[in-house]
Amino acid sequence: MLVLAVLTVVSAGFSMEMNQTSRLLAESGEQCSACDFREHSKQMRLHSIKSQILSILRLEQAPNISRDMIRQLLPKAPPLTQLLDQYDPRVEDEDHATTETIITMATKPNPIAQDALSSCCLFSLSPKIQPKNILRALLWVHLRPADTVTTVFLQISRLKPGIEGNNTRVRVRSLRIDTDTAGAGSWQSVDIKSLLQAWLRQPETNYGIEINAFDSKGEDRAVTSLEPGEEGLQPFIEVKILNSPKRSRRESGLNCDEESAETRCCRYPLTVDFEEFGWDWIIAPKRYRANYCSGECEFLHLQQYPHAHLVNQANPRGTAGPCCTPTKMSPINMLYFNRKEQIIYGKIPSMVVDHCGCS
Repeated sequence: MLVLAVLTVVSAGFSMEMNQTSRLLAESGEQCSACDFREHSKQMRLHSIKSQILSILRLEQAPNISRDMIRQLLPKAPPLTQLLDQYDPRVEDEDHATTETIITMATKPNPIAQDALSSCCLFSLSPKIQPKNILRALLWVHLRPADTVTTVFLQISRLKPGIEGNNTRVRVRSLRIDTDTAGAGSWQSVDIKSLLQAWLRQPETNYGIEINAFDSKGEDRAVTSLEPGEEGLQPFIEVKILNSPKRSRRESGLNCDEESAETRCCRYPLTVDFEEFGWDWIIAPKRYRANYCSGECEFLHLQQYPHAHLVNQANPRGTAGPCCTPTKMSPINMLYFNRKEQIIYGKIPSMVVDHCGCS
């Protein structure tokens, strides 16, 4: 009887230990399952971000621009330097009007007449730019350094086709510039808002412009045809446009981290690194906090999300149930090259998950 009692106690103890082990394994399995589900949600979010950016920018695939090419294409100019130095990956509230800056580099046009001009530059304008939404339009020209302090006369002329194949030049701007330092180049900007609006109203009149900057010796100091060592110093147009405001919903939700044991629908941190994507064509930001949603939307949890609770009551068996999805998202500002190698600074919508919920 004593042996039987001992065996009974041992068996009961072993049974309790097995039950506890099974419970721990089950809990561990549930946790691993939750981790796997979160990892799946994270990977889906990254794939969605890639597809969304390409779709918004109307790109079938990412532009094939290498880091070496970017170093050659990026202008060494004040407006771009300011954008990079003061870059803020988050933008103002969506309820307010936002702006976008588009930088278009000069290219050499096909000669419209037999007298091809070395100082002629053509600009291919983005369809986003419309006459009524232009806030500012500047032509930036880099002046080569002079041996002595001198006065430079910067002349901007609009080109038109003339009679018998000759080009007609119409003076747009004339600017007198006193150089302060000998042996140093400088960037100069010219207001061309009126010229740009005229081009947009009559696109067929855009034959480019002629840029000259003659010093007191009659030498042209304007950089229009690049010489060795002048990469990034070609003329470009900087256009600031106004975008229409959009309204967004404001909802609350749960916030978690990767160590959280929360099973309900929750927002988790996720940092997107464009360099890991191999997307060197995105100049800034190189990385940003995107976040993602993951978790369960069980009926008992719907009190946290009243709207989904009401929907579930109205049609409890008509759907597969609510899903954990973003309920509020915000944009980021992005500086990037498009497929025409133009530099765009603008707002990309719905890039950051602010709140998650069941819907």
